[in-house]
Amino acid sequence: MPDDATPTQGIGAAVLRKEDQRFITGRGRYTDDLKVAGQAHAAFVRSPHAHARIRGVDTAEAAAMPGVVGILTGADMAADKLGGLICGWMIHSKDGSPMKAPAHPSLAHDKVRYVGDAVAIVVADSQAQARAAAEAVVVDYEELPAVVATATARNSAVLVHDDVPHNLCYEWEIGDKAATEAAFAKADKVIALDLVNNRLVPNAMEPRAAIGEYEPGTDSFTLHTTSQNPHVARLVLSAFVGIAPEHKLRVVAPDVGGGFGSKIFIYAEETSCLWASKRLGRPVKWTSDRAEAFLTDCHGRDHVTHAELAVDKDGRFLGFRVKTIANMGAYLSTFASSVPTYLYGTLLAGQYATPAIYCEVDAVFTNTTPVDAYRGAGRPEATYLIERIVEVAARELNLDPAELRRRNFITVDQFPYQTPVALTYDTGDYFASLDKAQGIADVAGFAARKAKSAANGKLRGLGYSTYIEACGLAPSRVAGQLGAGVGLFESAQVRFNPTGNVQVFTGTHSHGQGHETTFAQVVASTLGVPVENVDVVHGDTAKVQYGLGTYGSRSLAVGGSALVKACEKIIAKGRKIVAYRMEAALEDIEFKDGVFRVAGTDKQMTMAEVAFAAYVPHNYPLEELEPGLDENAFYDPLNFTYPAGCHICEVEIDPDTGVVRIDRFTAVDDFGRIINPMIVHGQVHGGIAQGVGQALLEGAIYDQESGQLLTGSFMDYCMPRADDLPSYDLGFTETPCTHNPLGVKGCGEAGAIASPPAVINAITDAIGIRHLDMPATPERVWRAVQASRVAQAAE
Repeated sequence: MPDDATPTQGIGAAVLRKEDQRFITGRGRYTDDLKVAGQAHAAFVRSPHAHARIRGVDTAEAAAMPGVVGILTGADMAADKLGGLICGWMIHSKDGSPMKAPAHPSLAHDKVRYVGDAVAIVVADSQAQARAAAEAVVVDYEELPAVVATATARNSAVLVHDDVPHNLCYEWEIGDKAATEAAFAKADKVIALDLVNNRLVPNAMEPRAAIGEYEPGTDSFTLHTTSQNPHVARLVLSAFVGIAPEHKLRVVAPDVGGGFGSKIFIYAEETSCLWASKRLGRPVKWTSDRAEAFLTDCHGRDHVTHAELAVDKDGRFLGFRVKTIANMGAYLSTFASSVPTYLYGTLLAGQYATPAIYCEVDAVFTNTTPVDAYRGAGRPEATYLIERIVEVAARELNLDPAELRRRNFITVDQFPYQTPVALTYDTGDYFASLDKAQGIADVAGFAARKAKSAANGKLRGLGYSTYIEACGLAPSRVAGQLGAGVGLFESAQVRFNPTGNVQVFTGTHSHGQGHETTFAQVVASTLGVPVENVDVVHGDTAKVQYGLGTYGSRSLAVGGSALVKACEKIIAKGRKIVAYRMEAALEDIEFKDGVFRVAGTDKQMTMAEVAFAAYVPHNYPLEELEPGLDENAFYDPLNFTYPAGCHICEVEIDPDTGVVRIDRFTAVDDFGRIINPMIVHGQVHGGIAQGVGQALLEGAIYDQESGQLLTGSFMDYCMPRADDLPSYDLGFTETPCTHNPLGVKGCGEAGAIASPPAVINAITDAIGIRHLDMPATPERVWRAVQASRVAQAAE
């Protein structure tokens, strides 16, 4: 593990974000800011129907409009034999059969399968001209019935894809069914719960954008795009879509304004802009507007679940069984199949030593926007389910919710802990997180605050959420066994310049996480150079060696570990250089805080001096070492990392209006070793905001007959605002990860994972009801309050 540098510089220091200088001064360079010489602009003709057969596309009038360069349809793309979009994670049903993965053309040519499905790309000299011409394209549709509802899609007579019976993508299972049934047979009580995990629209601040450019002189392409993983985009576009051989396609993801998972995936627009740029002889630029984003950015969540928890007379968990229906939307997105399976079912143990767990997941197609990973990706769905049923169990057993959790926690001496659902947790202390959270939240004073609220005619409730997540997405060997189509290692390159400053090249990608700062801190601590002398480069496949990008809180745990390995190679080479120049034995060369020393003497060389010597090799072991100081490394972990913690929410409700006010929110998280506490605070704040949004406000709603998205703008889809959120009280515990060199676990998704059940548990506690589905809007809460009053009056 690297040594710490000074508290103001390296690991553990709250260093101000280096990248913010350009962001807060308006000098960020996003895809839409880029202007390529000769570029034209694209607009897409999109289906107004959820399900329809395309009988014809008439482009004549549109093609004659001012500025139009060309119009290309799905039929044109099919004629060019361009491959469709793929899902990169194979899931097998419980009978061993592979999942159904129907064709997903970038431009539809026979049927459209959701509102927003692209039918044609219109390219013109200006964006306004392209959009005007797109409106003039006439598509002859034969409208068909649509299947929309998650819960009943399997039983619908309407098929989204003719070759997928019952709209069923797969029937998946995990866990020991027989052992779980045996556990239920000896249970003293069974708690059952039905719930819905509501569909969400990602709504990153920056809409998606792409610029496709073809260079005929080299027969090569460049794609500038809003991507979280440019190397994976290049791989899919070359190997599966067939745009060009991989070495003939450069993908550049410049500054990206948020992703939350929605920019992991390869979309139709990127494919179409690249293809059109060659067909029409002009670079082609497309930028989504917010209405397009609502319709076409992959959505998140959308589960319908029945769960049962078996307990003994003392409240010990004996077994847990789950049946979930997961909505895939109209097509399988890039990693969609993995979200309700290996990112969900494997987390159903939570923090608890439940001996038997069995989960079944039916994934179904519907005539809706495709669903894929959204901040947390499967783990929020698992945590919400676990923490809601544990809360219900506590109330039905007449036990304090915190006490029931303590009785069932995995104890410290049980680590490493093998869960019944495949994962092995390496380390943790769940009691410490709960105890610290209760102290910060002043749980002991809750009764007095509740009485004060009651005196003012308000309802007050308190809710817990003790969560765990699997992060640091890797390891490749395990992911491959589970169906992943790519490796999940990460790469790094550390390059000293002759004057001693450092360039770091990473295969991860930053879209708000602060990598340019935290990675510089890791390098500064490891190599003993000032943070300001370290520049981080990412997002360009022509500059950075192959890497897998950013998602699943993997950047620091996997990418940062690759950096440490590259730095260790730098130090090892530096020791050899110093040994030669000092005429000392290699084993006598020590390194600390950026200085090489000969043990027991005052002979030394700084890292900057060593770098200069490596590039000016006048006195240098050329027989043994190459000149230069530039090292690469790849890191592929042996296990996931497991951040965990306890969040406590306290709400006050106006029973006359149903308005919920979050009065207090406490989050105590164990992220292992923390590199930059300021950045970690920001990540937790943002995650909680998104979780609160899901719990109280957000929900993508479709008309159940027509398949029209009813919440297709910010007029209808409510996002959290500053006055919806409290000041957060944060705390940390630390059990370092045991298997990566930094001891880090990941922090980017915890807030979105832990907060929704904490909020709903607090609301149901305040009202005195068993369950309330998200989002807990004022109307829904008001109705629940009135129903509770009626029930109480009838008792």
